[in-house]
Amino acid sequence: MKITRVIRETFTSLNANKLRTGLTVLGIVIGVAAVIAMLSVGQGAQNSITSQINSIGTNVLFVSAGSRARFAGGGVNVIRNVRPLTLADAQAIANPLQAPAVQAVAPILQGGNISAAANGQTTTTTVYGVTPSYFSIRNQQVTEGAFFNDQQVSTHARVAIIGVDLATTLFGQTTNLTGQTMLINSQTFTIIGILKSAGGTAAGSADNQVIIPLTTARDRVMSRPGTNVDGLYLQATSATAVAEATTQVSNIMRLRHHVAVGKEDFSVLSQASLLTTATSITGILTVFLGGIAGISLLVGGIGIMNIMLVSVVERTREIGLRKALGARNRDIMSQFLAESSFLSLLGGLIGILLGWLISLIIGQIASAAGTALSPAVSINAILLATLFSIAVGLFFGIYPARRAARLEPVEALRYE
Repeated sequence: MKITRVIRETFTSLNANKLRTGLTVLGIVIGVAAVIAMLSVGQGAQNSITSQINSIGTNVLFVSAGSRARFAGGGVNVIRNVRPLTLADAQAIANPLQAPAVQAVAPILQGGNISAAANGQTTTTTVYGVTPSYFSIRNQQVTEGAFFNDQQVSTHARVAIIGVDLATTLFGQTTNLTGQTMLINSQTFTIIGILKSAGGTAAGSADNQVIIPLTTARDRVMSRPGTNVDGLYLQATSATAVAEATTQVSNIMRLRHHVAVGKEDFSVLSQASLLTTATSITGILTVFLGGIAGISLLVGGIGIMNIMLVSVVERTREIGLRKALGARNRDIMSQFLAESSFLSLLGGLIGILLGWLISLIIGQIASAAGTALSPAVSINAILLATLFSIAVGLFFGIYPARRAARLEPVEALRYE
């Protein structure tokens, strides 16, 4: 049978029952749109996290308390806290004789959901207690004002640098705020700088924060006794020295914490390891979301098979007549496979457009919520959805097509 004749008969057959054809295509449309939207959201989340990590710098490391160990019988990671990090650990790593590949060290304290008030407004924010080296390591910038210095850290100065979201919430503006005062956990602080906007992340806004001197945070805001810190930011001398710096820091920490190789009670993470972890997590998330969306595509395929089986029954006499006039089994199969493939292909094309539109809407909603999530519709996702929809049409059309082809001409002609 010529291809042009198959196409013509396909359109004629499907056009005979427009409502049924439309509803069948709708199932594929929903499935493909869901796949495209979910894959684009996953890709957008991965891009957002990757850009946030890269913005810190390629030569930045982070040391945290606790190590990732594996159970002997499985592959489950657990966090084992043994000994906290201290300022003495930071001083040891900052010694150029012990860690020549480390350029700077910044110990930090972090407190979440801390009360902040000013100008009659009250909210909660995240407070970071840091030293001046933190700003250069994290590549922080201010739109007005300046960072605090070592003297202000040593004198427990009550000065603060705030993010633009917090500034908007408390003061309704993001300029001309240096010199203004605010309350942090009922303690009065003077604002000396406004951080340049860093945008949102998958975990929330990075602009709703306060940065204060480490000593002030420890004694006045968070009430942390002793010299324990929550983490250490490190800057290697260069991007190529990251591996060397990691080794040096690990050796120092093992000696200080009296632990052997493989039994560390700390973790040293580089940008590469963070990117690998983030990519792995978002990759799993994307596959999971795509798998869920793929289920709806399979449901649409079952709908195609159901409709094609009904079509076989309705066209039994037609099939018998065509076979009596010389049509071969493969001609009948080709006709029904062409119809099912066309339904799935049409639904796939419409679904791609709908999925792209949904991803745009999700991106707009995320932008309005202050989250840096920009869904990315990749060519791979489009090709995957298109090929999968065609495969669904062929797969679920084979059984009805074979059933139609196997009808005996005499019995088919006698069918009422």
